Amino acid sequence: MRVLMIAPTSFFSDYGGHIRILEEIRALGDRGLEVAVVTYYKGNDVAGIDIRRTAPLPWHTDYEVGSSRHKIAFDAYLAGQALREFRRFRPDVIHGHMHEGALIGGLLGRLFNVPLVFDYQGSLTAEMVDHHFLNPRGPLYPWAYRVEGSITRRLPQAILASSGQAVALLRDKFHVPAERIHALPDCADTVQFDPALFPFAPGDHPLRRQLGLAEDTVVVGYLGLLTDYQGIPHLIESAVELKRRGENVHFLIMGYPNVDRYQIIAGWRGVADVMTFTGRVPFVDAPYHLAACDIAVAPKMSTSEGSGKLLNYMAMALPIVAYDTAVNREYLAELGVYAQSGDVGSFTEAIAGLLPDPEERARLGRQLRRRAAEHFSWPAAAERIEKIYQSLDNKSHSL
Repeated sequence: MRVLMIAPTSFFSDYGGHIRILEEIRALGDRGLEVAVVTYYKGNDVAGIDIRRTAPLPWHTDYEVGSSRHKIAFDAYLAGQALREFRRFRPDVIHGHMHEGALIGGLLGRLFNVPLVFDYQGSLTAEMVDHHFLNPRGPLYPWAYRVEGSITRRLPQAILASSGQAVALLRDKFHVPAERIHALPDCADTVQFDPALFPFAPGDHPLRRQLGLAEDTVVVGYLGLLTDYQGIPHLIESAVELKRRGENVHFLIMGYPNVDRYQIIAGWRGVADVMTFTGRVPFVDAPYHLAACDIAVAPKMSTSEGSGKLLNYMAMALPIVAYDTAVNREYLAELGVYAQSGDVGSFTEAIAGLLPDPEERARLGRQLRRRAAEHFSWPAAAERIEKIYQSLDNKSHSL
């Protein structure tokens, strides 16, 4: 079976939804499916992955994350490239990521009578609000909401929802028929993300030595995008309070963009000495960096998007402090250390509660890794996706 994925982003980059796309392709490939992904001209090539890129825009060549007015031009180029690749590749199924991918894939599907599977990771309008690209009280919001609803209801024959919260949004807010919705949460790669690959003595990780950290310093790690809506300002404020208390803690903040901005803010707040901003960490190096941490944190406050970074934390057997949201509870269940959503004081207290108790940290970490292996397996997810593909392909040929 041939699958044409449409990814309206600069695939591959070391964050968020890109990880889901990559792991889906690999897991489907392991099952013998032939997958090609059409994406923007920028991004990193990945060995063994068939990536087909658009031509570059002549007037906008720098890299961007998130909502941007330039995405209209990017997506116009992507639509043209997707049409060309469809004719070359002749797929049995189109798999569209994000709403732009679903829109392009849905139009191609209708043109050529090929089913569309929409990989849904959250509300488009909610994401645009999170990125401050859309004012929820502004005149454009109702129009954007209608477009989102039209794409979601009318184009896909099946939707893969990345969380229970996403299932509820699709069913209750956008009135998608239940038979089209398939819950498919992000999954964990417990082979690549395995603490046993890094058998360093406590406090003896080379990265910790490079940072000059004492053996008993507790390292609090974050790996992901560095943006306000991901909660990075809250991590800075937690560092301020914990330093004020004299806690022996260091924050290892791994990711991009906005590194210089947050370093400056940390300096203004007097915590530059207890915070390290590494910048971009290649995905292949992520397990090594997470192995240097004692606690992982997820201060993201969005209720509409998934939180795939939790799976990597879980696979690395790290205890996790997170805001108490439905998405986070779906992954962590009773094993998360939760803070009241959006309350930086509560978040700081949750971190503080783990600092003096290495045995509790280890216990939670072991149980979270076990949960990742038992409940969030990519091979099992790929089997489910393939069955959905086959069902839709059979229906399209029977028409």
